Order: sequence, then structure tokens, then C-alpha cells
Amino acid sequence: MHAACSVCGLRYEREPGYFVGAIYVNYAITVALALGGVLALDLAVGLSLRTQLALAVAAAALVPVAIFRYARSLWLAIDYLVSRADERSTRRQPR
Repeated sequence: MHAACSVCGLRYEREPGYFVGAIYVNYAITVALALGGVLALDLAVGLSLRTQLALAVAAAALVPVAIFRYARSLWLAIDYLVSRADERSTRRQPR
């Protein structure tokens, strides 16, 4: 991963452990996709419990690997939006 954006110069990793929040984003997306997908398949097809568990475990193992980069990007976007909101609120405060 590059240290900064080549277009705007935004530093990606601000401090050690910066992307720990991306783990939570990755976990939330994984749970939503794995559990939601298995439940949707169960309602649509009527799978057995063994098949549901096999699909859920497979999805829970593969989804985090597949969306790792996107979770980091989403974490960067969330941080950028929050920090921009903080900057706007500090500019509005009277001195």
C-alpha cells in the first residue's frame, strides 16, 4: 500500500494501529453478507441445518479476504468525512 495518495497527497496511515477500525468494518460486512446470504438462501430454497452451517462457515472464511482492501478504503473514507466535519465545526465556533 502506498504511503499517500498520488493525486491529493492524503496520508493513508496516520499512526501505528490506524487500520484497526477497518477490522470492525470488515467484520460488520462479513456478518451481514454471510448471515444474510445464508438466511436468504434458507428462505428461498429451504436448506438443511448442515448445509446452512457449511455455507455460513465458508462465507465467513472467504468474505473477509475478498473485501479486505475495500474495508480499509471505507475506513479511510469514514475517517476523512469525520475529520472534515470536525474541521468545519471548529471553524464555526466563535473565538
